[in-house]
Amino acid sequence: MTFPVSASTLDATMLGYLVGERYNMSQTSACRLLKTGINHTYLLTAPGQQAVLRVYSYNWRTRAEIEAELALLLKLYALGLNVSFPLADSEGGYIQELAAPEGTRYAVLFSFAEGDKTRWLTPAACTAIGTLMGRMHQSTVGQVLERPTYTPNLLLTQSYASALTFFAAELPEMQYLRDISAQLAHVFSRAGIAAAPTGTVHLDIWYDNMAITSQDEVTLFDFDFCGNGPAILDVAYFCKQLFHIETDKQQYQEKMSYFLNGYASVRNLSVAERQLLPAAGAAVWFFYLGVQVQRFDWSNIFLSVNYLKMYVSKMQAWLTYHERLGSQQVPQAN
Repeated sequence: MTFPVSASTLDATMLGYLVGERYNMSQTSACRLLKTGINHTYLLTAPGQQAVLRVYSYNWRTRAEIEAELALLLKLYALGLNVSFPLADSEGGYIQELAAPEGTRYAVLFSFAEGDKTRWLTPAACTAIGTLMGRMHQSTVGQVLERPTYTPNLLLTQSYASALTFFAAELPEMQYLRDISAQLAHVFSRAGIAAAPTGTVHLDIWYDNMAITSQDEVTLFDFDFCGNGPAILDVAYFCKQLFHIETDKQQYQEKMSYFLNGYASVRNLSVAERQLLPAAGAAVWFFYLGVQVQRFDWSNIFLSVNYLKMYVSKMQAWLTYHERLGSQQVPQAN
């Protein structure tokens, strides 16, 4: 018998043939696997042309969820925002169904984002990222996607429950997460919905999901976690990632200011939203621990108690830093 599989890596050469046939690309185009993860990413290269193929993991996103993601990208692209957008095949379709060993998997071909992934961002790049994020939020305010809605329950309560399936509740780090999740939820509840206007959020905006040219032009990609929620989630998560990259906190403050100024040039951040920034950054960080636990085979092969200690220490460092700045909205763990 052929032994069943729960996950597979599809052959790049055969995917190259498939794309060549369905998208009228050159049959001499080369296809290579860029990375595996929650989804698998392939680079297609043909004379004068490049594109990126995402193969979604089995049972990760429904077809309706993918369609909602693609509709969002096409809208943003039509509005002139620099995003990697889906490419239509020769019949006008965007989603390919692939008969993988584990079952049907979906694939989408995206435009290639020009530039490089840049860990050390220039002030000009930070401004451009803020402006692009602000334009995205401004153009989707009040919009509802057929995607997850990022409530405190999803970000915190459900993520903690997921973490409990892997880590013992008695661990000091898990006790900290239990306490801080309740306090973070209280911060959002106390602020109220008026302090966190909702719309479309990307939820994973950091340097690994954008390409930046030498002229500091930014293209955003990987909207796999896009959904509905407060705009401050995106703002805060970018700031939190920048916080961990910039060990010199004066440099962090300066670059964060460039980013926030770029954002404010398009969409004003209220005082209430700014006060939510520490809690919002921690909440998204919390959420991704839950994702890594649920999908650790792909998202984090290093998942362990030592990893949990490191991960929680970064959350503590973020909250402690803002506590020292005197924010009234930063929860304090007991």
